Amino acid sequence: MTVSAKAPSPDIVVRSAALSFGGDVLFDGLNVHLPGGRCTCLLGPSGVGKSSLLRLVAGLIAPGAGGKVSAGDGGMIAGRAVWMGQSDSLMPWLSARGNVAVGARLRGDTPYSEALARADDLLARVGLKGREADRPASLSGGMRQRVALARTLFEDRPFVLMDEPFSSLDAITRFMLQEEAARLLAGRTAVLVTHDPLEALRIGHEVLIMAGRPATLGESIKPPGDPPRDPADPRVLALQGELLRHLTRAREAA
Repeated sequence: MTVSAKAPSPDIVVRSAALSFGGDVLFDGLNVHLPGGRCTCLLGPSGVGKSSLLRLVAGLIAPGAGGKVSAGDGGMIAGRAVWMGQSDSLMPWLSARGNVAVGARLRGDTPYSEALARADDLLARVGLKGREADRPASLSGGMRQRVALARTLFEDRPFVLMDEPFSSLDAITRFMLQEEAARLLAGRTAVLVTHDPLEALRIGHEVLIMAGRPATLGESIKPPGDPPRDPADPRVLALQGELLRHLTRAREAA
């Protein structure tokens, strides 16, 4: 099975989005264009609205009067997106393969034997071959997050929205999952919220910094080469320093 054999996924377009919480304005006339078939990483101070933008794209919150969120092919994004968060949210009574295939089981849209075979293939791709029958309690935190990544890819959606999915992991596990995610998300339109500049530079085709109140997005930063990038690449390290300076200024202006 080839996970990304399809044509690249459509763009994500946000127009004139406005969002307030308790009188605090997060966005006001925010316009965002996220290119299709690419991974865009969002960085910025805590509380600036990165996760809110992700929820807005997913259709979980409205873009405000006059605002619109759509795909580049003219369709809606809601219903065609899959979410991966910091928590693995695995069901403790299901095996790893059962957790990966749970969507197909609930929908009944695929023979379950076929769904489990596909789940096993994806688990092998994320380094869990031989652990398919294990329940979450017997897996490490990194292994559980690998199951969550496999479940995300199992849904085979054109849009993948990720909210700090690797932030709770140790450095080595995080490094390995960044590698897997970058390869397996090829061709999909992905948006990754992260606080880690190096993670953004390894995985993203472009990096955007959100800052201000109301929040705006700064100029796009495009790392050299294709993800996953070598964190020791001098060009990546130079961009990491640049991003840290941008983030420091963004926090000071918050």
